Amino acid sequence: MRRLLAATQQALAAPPRNPRMAVVIGRLLAIAFLLCFGTGLYSHFLQEPEPWMRFSTVPAQLYQVTQGIHITAGIACFPLILGKLYTIYPQLFQTPPVKSPLHLLERASIALFVGASLVQITIGLLNTYQWYPWKFGFREVHWALSFVVIGSLAIHIAVKLPMIARFWTRNSEGTRELRGETPGGETPGGETPGGETAPDAAAPVAESAPVGGVTGRIFRWIDGAPSPEPAVSRRGFMTAVGVSTATVVALTAGQSFAALSPFNIFAPRVKGTGPNALPVNRTAKAAQVLDTAVSPDWALTISNGPRTVTLTRAELLALPQTTVELPISCVEGWSQMATWKGVRLRELLNKVGADTSQGLKLTSLEKKGGYRVTQMGPEYAFDASTLVALEVNGDTLDIDHGYPARMIAPGRPGVLQTKWLSKLEVEA
Repeated sequence: MRRLLAATQQALAAPPRNPRMAVVIGRLLAIAFLLCFGTGLYSHFLQEPEPWMRFSTVPAQLYQVTQGIHITAGIACFPLILGKLYTIYPQLFQTPPVKSPLHLLERASIALFVGASLVQITIGLLNTYQWYPWKFGFREVHWALSFVVIGSLAIHIAVKLPMIARFWTRNSEGTRELRGETPGGETPGGETPGGETAPDAAAPVAESAPVGGVTGRIFRWIDGAPSPEPAVSRRGFMTAVGVSTATVVALTAGQSFAALSPFNIFAPRVKGTGPNALPVNRTAKAAQVLDTAVSPDWALTISNGPRTVTLTRAELLALPQTTVELPISCVEGWSQMATWKGVRLRELLNKVGADTSQGLKLTSLEKKGGYRVTQMGPEYAFDASTLVALEVNGDTLDIDHGYPARMIAPGRPGVLQTKWLSKLEVEA
């Protein structure tokens, strides 16, 4: 027990637990959260745009990249935030817990940031598996928490800015003091081969006043145990954090980026699997369209005010067909390029006299769901690559991929690539 307590005491004062290490890990964590926030804003406004917003349709893989970064950076936050907590762990239980109003703000911002961040990245990860063991709406909570995380991060950075500046670089004043360097740049104790600062044998050791009573005896008993070697060096700690981050990213990013697909072990979607050699997010059974999608009465209705055109699948197939290479890029992070064949949407809209400034409302055969009805801006509706797709990867659309017809457009989230199309309505 004595050695265990001594080892615990030594671990709490381990080399990685210092302000410089906290700044280094914090810098990486801030970058990851800012990437998540920026790409998350883009995804949100693609799905719920303001009336004045217009988006780029090139490159066609834009959303594939931004959402892949969003999910990958979110996964990288797990080892980074655990590493950050490791570096500051003893400070979380300091006494007195609050020393001043500024100190209260600092601790409150840390508590809010850590709590909100852990919830945010956890529910985000579970969303990639489409597992929702909670009763609140994921999209609404994930959206609101993103501002809580960034706001508390901004407050924390503002409060700790003097300390951050002091330990920002390897040659900052605070960092040099941690290495034991004199103002002239000399290191009294020298450097060990591993890069750690060796203690100066001639330097006086400041001793605190002895603690009396039973507590003092217990402390002296613990301190009298053989001193263990440091569990981990600064370099070893940074290596562990770096390897952990690189590992979780490499083993999950394959669902978003083709180059890493051979290493896709933990991500829930695998490229090339499923009907039409494409993964499926929402099945026809889940959408309750097993009967209506194959009904011989199905027809696509295109309307622009009083002007209406109705086309059966056979009539759509009889129109000029276009082939495009476009990805399916889902908000859960997975994506895959596919070859689509169908009718250009703008050619169908021309049949009802639509103007290139007009947007579109798309309605699915789905019985219910948040994306049964979706909006499409004119920049997508009149793009030459946007199709009412009838085939994919050389075969007729599988019912799980939207048979008898679905929408496919460049740079759009998968949830907006409406399957089982029923109506297209031009908006004024």
